Amino acid sequence: MRFGPARWWRARTLHARLSLLVTVAVGAAMVVVAGGAWVAVREIQRHQVALELRSDATSIAANPDQWLATESSRTREQPGEDAGGYGGHGDGDGGHGPGRDGGKHGEIGPCWQILDATGAPAGGSRTTLPVTDTARQIASGASPRPAQERITLGPDDYLMLTVPLTGGGAVQVGMDSDPSERVLAAFALLLALGCAAGIAGAAFLGRTVARAGLAPVERLTSAVEDVAVTQDLDQPIDVHGDDEIARLGRSVNAMLAAIDASRRAQRTLVEDAGHELRTPLTSIRTNVELLLELERRPELAHRLPPEERAKLLADLDAQVRELATLTTELVELSREEATLEAIEPVDLADVVSAAVSRVRIRAPGLTYDTSLEPATVHGRPGELERMVVNVLDNAAKWSPPGATVRIALAGAEPGWAQLTVTDSGPGIAEEDLPFVFDRFYRATAARSMPGSGLGLAIVAQTAAQHGGTVAAAPAETGGTVMTIRLPV
Repeated sequence: MRFGPARWWRARTLHARLSLLVTVAVGAAMVVVAGGAWVAVREIQRHQVALELRSDATSIAANPDQWLATESSRTREQPGEDAGGYGGHGDGDGGHGPGRDGGKHGEIGPCWQILDATGAPAGGSRTTLPVTDTARQIASGASPRPAQERITLGPDDYLMLTVPLTGGGAVQVGMDSDPSERVLAAFALLLALGCAAGIAGAAFLGRTVARAGLAPVERLTSAVEDVAVTQDLDQPIDVHGDDEIARLGRSVNAMLAAIDASRRAQRTLVEDAGHELRTPLTSIRTNVELLLELERRPELAHRLPPEERAKLLADLDAQVRELATLTTELVELSREEATLEAIEPVDLADVVSAAVSRVRIRAPGLTYDTSLEPATVHGRPGELERMVVNVLDNAAKWSPPGATVRIALAGAEPGWAQLTVTDSGPGIAEEDLPFVFDRFYRATAARSMPGSGLGLAIVAQTAAQHGGTVAAAPAETGGTVMTIRLPV
């Protein structure tokens, strides 16, 4: 499959991934080190062989006649011996080799040979070295530089170095390379065994390291799974230390606390909403049952005069409207911070102008005095406008006919915009000021007026969601001033 390896990797546990990564990392490091060691040893051996060949060739080239005389004398002293000789590096002794005795005995030390200017062998050790085209060119003077070649003598591989002689001719020195190759092969085998043992140990240690490193994660996972099963958000997870796992544990505790607070707020909202909805629903049900009873028993219609019936229907209409308003505000209040509306730069002055236009239609009997300075904030335009409309609706509700509602938008300290809405109403009692932004809270003076007690709660929630604040205070000229501060 095209994505087989990636799919297989994703299917592994984190424990298995860490173990495999440690094993691969250690194994790769060992293979690289072993390969580098083998290459280094091979180059050192080659360098040593080249130095030895060059040293022997230089010694022979310095006095070729003496080497030829020494070899001839040794040959005359031992004309019939077969395999007993030993060849040295510096005295010209030759041993038996694969050239002249049929390959039954090996040369101990380098074997050598001197060529005349025509490329013909003039003498040397008992092992005859082949005269290659390169050797002939060096002997004739056509190529003055020494040359190293790999040759085969019988079953063995030799390295042969040919260097020119002064006045013509050349010296050839050969050395068996098989012992070096066997040493390298044995060294490679040892390195391979060491790498295999190291990778096996890395796999074992990788599992141990992964188990030890992931132990805090496993404890954290177990604690979170317990919370998911028991639904008990009051018990925080035990966190120890200051490492990344401890930071993750503290973040999980913060998330659990936020979820618990949200769940408590939802429970409170449902309970308060049920209480607030019960009153208008009970009144509507009572009035509807009365009307239904009169429809079923027409003889009792005289007990409800037409003017009382009209008043009852008007009361039903007002209660239905109040219920619809309460339901809408509950939906707005329960809406989470993440909405379909995107956050974007918004000119708050335009938002306030649009909100004033809407409220002016609802309450045309008031004067709206606006003083707006441009202020750009990041937020959701629809929610910001609804927040301002709720504040203006509250000011219009409490202001007497013909009064003036003052709206001012200006900069506060650097980085903040401040919107103030001042009404001409009776003001808010001092004991009610701390609670005016609570859900369903209605002051004693407001209970005789239409409303749900949610409008200002929506204002406070929207301001908080945009990183701002809202506050209520008595106005200097009477009435109440609402102050909303938002970061620009």
